[in-house]
Amino acid sequence: MKTIELDIQGPLIIETNIFPDNRGCFYESFNIKKLSDLGIKNNFVQDNVSESKKGVVRGLHYQLNPFSQAKLIIVLSGKILDVVVDIRKGSPTFGKHLSVELASKDHKILFIPKGFAHGFIALEDETIVQYKCDGYYSPEHERGINITDPILNINLNYPKDKIIITDRDLQFPLFDKAEMNFIYEA
Repeated sequence: MKTIELDIQGPLIIETNIFPDNRGCFYESFNIKKLSDLGIKNNFVQDNVSESKKGVVRGLHYQLNPFSQAKLIIVLSGKILDVVVDIRKGSPTFGKHLSVELASKDHKILFIPKGFAHGFIALEDETIVQYKCDGYYSPEHERGINITDPILNINLNYPKDKIIITDRDLQFPLFDKAEMNFIYEA
């Protein structure tokens, strides 16, 4: 495993070691020792899986401290455009976002530390995404930001009239009205 740094400090792409042969391939999607050697020392305690049709948007989601969650995102089937927004007050990239395409055929993993809102759009039918979290789901601490916020100006690279998004996610506040309690630590 090795990491690739992104334009915002904190999130990382993890490239897995893939062992292909005439049957297909083998790779480790999770190895706590190897992640620790890469500097990711989180204690992951919960796995979540979502299955989505093409055009489904999920997010932007996060949980407030002290119930915040770091995540490992891997696409088991299909392809997504994953979006991460820095919500750490005082960060040099506060309010900035990055987008990363993840596909099952690439076997890459996205690490998202605490202090980031997260969402994605499924780019293929039957897209299955696994989220490994280092904190348990806490409904009373769950928050979100409306992914259509014109200030964030997130380009989902998908026709707007074909996007499928829940009313709940559309009801989330815009970035400047969202509740956040994350402080950047250099």
